[in-house]
Amino acid sequence: MVYAAEITTMTSHTAALNVDQAKKLRTLLTELGFEFIDKEYTLYAARKGKLNVSVYQKGPKVLIQGKVTKDFVEFQLEPLILGEAKLGYEEINDPQMFEPHFGIDESGKGDYLGPLVIAGVFTDRGICHALMKAGVMDSKKINTPAKIRNLAAVIRATPGVRHHVVTIAPLRYNSLYQDFGNLNKMLAWGHATVIEQLLLKVPHCPRALSDQFAKEFVLERALAAKKINIVIDQRTKGESDIAVAAASILARETFIDWMDKTSAAGGIELPLGASRAVIEAARKIVELKGEQALGSVAKLHFKSTDQVLDGLI
Repeated sequence: MVYAAEITTMTSHTAALNVDQAKKLRTLLTELGFEFIDKEYTLYAARKGKLNVSVYQKGPKVLIQGKVTKDFVEFQLEPLILGEAKLGYEEINDPQMFEPHFGIDESGKGDYLGPLVIAGVFTDRGICHALMKAGVMDSKKINTPAKIRNLAAVIRATPGVRHHVVTIAPLRYNSLYQDFGNLNKMLAWGHATVIEQLLLKVPHCPRALSDQFAKEFVLERALAAKKINIVIDQRTKGESDIAVAAASILARETFIDWMDKTSAAGGIELPLGASRAVIEAARKIVELKGEQALGSVAKLHFKSTDQVLDGLI
């Protein structure tokens, strides 16, 4: 059954394109009588009536905006350019996403500074539709902390949602890394811990979904060690699932909150990622507070530690 009536009025839609699709879309817009306009960072941009179409260089990707966005996506973009029908057909294309399950995701794994945060969210059909209407998507596609926090608040307030977040601050992270000797094993332990806690809230949930581990058995062993009996699915791009996307948002919110609070408390801004600015911030911490302070804000097994300490000791 298609639940198109449950989709709110769409005024904006983004989709990834390949180079051939971008060219094909330009031809289609010309045939449909669109007026092409200059717009920064785009391959091209066009408008017609209340509809604006921008194809950005980065990606490339298309951004469609206007009151008739939904019609254009359903009747032009998907069938004629993308060659697939997704809008309004989510339950047909991915029925498992609407069945009761946990979605698990993490934030901070690739950041030298800050904690590792692992979050889990329980969804079912009703929750899934509610979160989709609210605009829940993979946190990596959300550009601003404000939007992350707004969506996180919506997720927590959605009736039926159950969630759990595990924050492994750097001091604890560095200790656990020594114990596990392997990031994937530690990450699997964190995923299993989140699932364990979610099962206390939703005991009969039949399935959990996470991003693909390098080796599937690592997570399976972590669950077995905790005597957790649940079907565990792992797949690449797991964030396309609404439960996993919601978990990614809660994890990211916790991560950026920790970074902001720690920056304010220490008087040194802690940048995200693993850039040169991150190295400089870490060096500043060592210079002002000593080498021992680095372990309270950084993941010491990263190669960045050698760069930070080079020349300082």
